[in-house]
Amino acid sequence: MLGLRKTFALALGLVIALSLLAGCSGEHKDKKFVIATDTTYAPFEFTDSKGDFVGADLDILAAVAQDQGFQYEIRRLGFDAAVAALESNQADGVIAGMSITDKRKEKYNFSDPYYDKDRIVMAVKAGDGGIKNYADLKGKTVAAKTGTEGARYTESLAPKYHFKIQYFADSPTMYEDVKTGNSAACFEDLPVMAYGISQGNGMQVIDDPSETPPSSSFGFAVLKSNPANQKLLAMFQAGLTNIKKSGKHAEILKKYGLN
Repeated sequence: MLGLRKTFALALGLVIALSLLAGCSGEHKDKKFVIATDTTYAPFEFTDSKGDFVGADLDILAAVAQDQGFQYEIRRLGFDAAVAALESNQADGVIAGMSITDKRKEKYNFSDPYYDKDRIVMAVKAGDGGIKNYADLKGKTVAAKTGTEGARYTESLAPKYHFKIQYFADSPTMYEDVKTGNSAACFEDLPVMAYGISQGNGMQVIDDPSETPPSSSFGFAVLKSNPANQKLLAMFQAGLTNIKKSGKHAEILKKYGLN
């Protein structure tokens, strides 16, 4: 009888241990994570002709979530507001064409890059022959999108080329300011500008060989000071690795002309 009790106790202990382990592994499966993103940053996130919110960032996130089995809710806030939501713990993560930089690594933990062919370019109104290089910006106003690497690059050039900066919350408004002549030019990530030009946004890229614009990679970010969301980052990283191996990642980039 004692042997039976001992066997039962051991079996019960094993069941409890397995239940706890299962609970631990599924701890984040039922939680719905809040992921903040930009409003318009085509082809990474934008509203299509049908009124659907689409883009490479959204497709990559969906593929990763499906691979890892977690749920999420997208918050379309604009880039600056998305970062603010992350820092105030109103969002668990950000996917918004966010460049991985040393400065940002002080605050955020990033996944491996999900896109790494980015560089910043200057763009002007299509057909405008008045701006041929950075030196032609002297005394003029240049448009920049708040909080972006394009804005930081613009700020680094302003003292050297003696121009003023006008800030905007989103790319389309920034482009319109250039096309109406209020700003002479703007600085934007190449894949975003190239996609916009292919869709007829009325802009053109101007290269100046005298400067070497910075290049960067895009990553999924969580707040470094929030330990709870490091598990979300680990799941995103694992899912990203898997969809790269399966070819799904390359398929998404091809869909939006990014490979």
